[in-house]
Amino acid sequence: MIKKYGLLLLFVFVKFLLQYQVIAPEFQLHRDEYLHLDQAHHLAWGYTSVPPLTSWVSWLIFQLGNSEFWVKFFPALFGVLTMVLIWKTVEALKGGVFAQVLAATTFVFSGFVRMNMLYQPNSFDILAWTACFYFLIKYLNSEESKWLYYLAAAFALGFLNKYNIVFLLIGLLPALAVSKHRVVFLKKEFYLAILMAFLLILPNVLWQLQNDFPVLHHMKQLTESQLVNQSRLSFLVEQLMFVIGSILLILGAFVALLVYKPFKTYRFLVLTYLITMAVYVYLKAKGYYAFGLYPVFYAFGAVFFEGILKATKKVWLRPALVVFPVLFFALIFRVAFPIYGPKDLDKILPKYKKYGLAKWEDGKEHTLPQDFADMLGWKPLAALVGSASLLLPENEYTLILCDNYGEAGAINFYSKNKHSEAVSFSGDYLNWFDLDRKIVHVILVQDPNDSDKERKRETPMFEEVIKIGEVNDAFAREYGSAVYVLKGAKVDVNQILRDELKAEKQH
Repeated sequence: MIKKYGLLLLFVFVKFLLQYQVIAPEFQLHRDEYLHLDQAHHLAWGYTSVPPLTSWVSWLIFQLGNSEFWVKFFPALFGVLTMVLIWKTVEALKGGVFAQVLAATTFVFSGFVRMNMLYQPNSFDILAWTACFYFLIKYLNSEESKWLYYLAAAFALGFLNKYNIVFLLIGLLPALAVSKHRVVFLKKEFYLAILMAFLLILPNVLWQLQNDFPVLHHMKQLTESQLVNQSRLSFLVEQLMFVIGSILLILGAFVALLVYKPFKTYRFLVLTYLITMAVYVYLKAKGYYAFGLYPVFYAFGAVFFEGILKATKKVWLRPALVVFPVLFFALIFRVAFPIYGPKDLDKILPKYKKYGLAKWEDGKEHTLPQDFADMLGWKPLAALVGSASLLLPENEYTLILCDNYGEAGAINFYSKNKHSEAVSFSGDYLNWFDLDRKIVHVILVQDPNDSDKERKRETPMFEEVIKIGEVNDAFAREYGSAVYVLKGAKVDVNQILRDELKAEKQH
């Protein structure tokens, strides 16, 4: 027992260490991370972009000092907890130490490192899916109702983190209904667990209702701007690319669930996978939406191989199974992660296009993977805004108006000026404008796609318009974003912004 948990602690250490080694120090935070961190200052039961759980974690990060160390700590922690649940799932399936080591190794050295690299809801989403599967397996093994309540709590937290977990139910409930486990639908504890989950998510549901369901508006925007560029084939290709290093365990799990007698009781999980994937394919979803399905299959695959090798007296193959995901991870490490700073990127740039990694959400090929380009240019942008603020009166409120939420979040993260706050007409910032104070000066941040380079719209509205500079990092997605100072308003800026906010919200 001591040896087994000593091994688990070793994997915990390696997982944490690895997550802090996959991003070169020249990269900054991702644009989404800045938005999530800003939510700590606007706590609510819901947001346009995400449910509330991320904001609670952001508040904790802020209390811990708001450093990049803590920003990266929490997705790494959620990855570690996912690994622990895989370890415990192996145990629930009567697997031994080798199966646990094999499953943990495959998880630690896999595409999940990429998922746990950024402070986004995805890491907790995968943790929540894995927890739901684990508690379900524990319930099926024991029929103790407490596991249904744990499952309900895991689903509720997953829902409060990312609505994506609803697709788990879409796949799981029909699969259960046609299996021998459909008797669970006759138990009152099942419905009490549903009631508990509903009560836990109710505050967010009420918030959505009170705000005219912004999640639907967000999904519409997502469909029109991003999912329209997705194809059903690309979704399936992304699945293969993600699991290729752990393909042995995934295939082993499906074979085991279909033909391995000890796993007969869990066979409905194959149907769960197929239904969930079919729905995602039909909707042309992003590939990572489905990644929460895989950790539980690592456990099944590992236990299956442990049993087969023992039964066939081929235990000498164990090291090969453990080493395979590590070697594959080593092969893709340089390409899959931003370990090179911008000065050294020429070593790797051709491979991004070769492997199709430079295709962005707009459906076009670019120089860098989108996530990497989204981690550059923020500090220079914040520095330009800092220079702009020097031209305006000290200790006086200045509106910093940005073209997108990434710019607003990054400026707020790096800014030392407590008398100004950056906002935008995109994302959650629509609800965070402070229009109670008279706006006389504005710092304007415009992204490269803005067509009004000469500021013809604002020039008649202010006494002076000064261009401060542009982001000149050619690798950054914000390359060419410009900062302007608009001094001395000659019009009622507050009213103009109120009208624009009203129009934007109606739209």
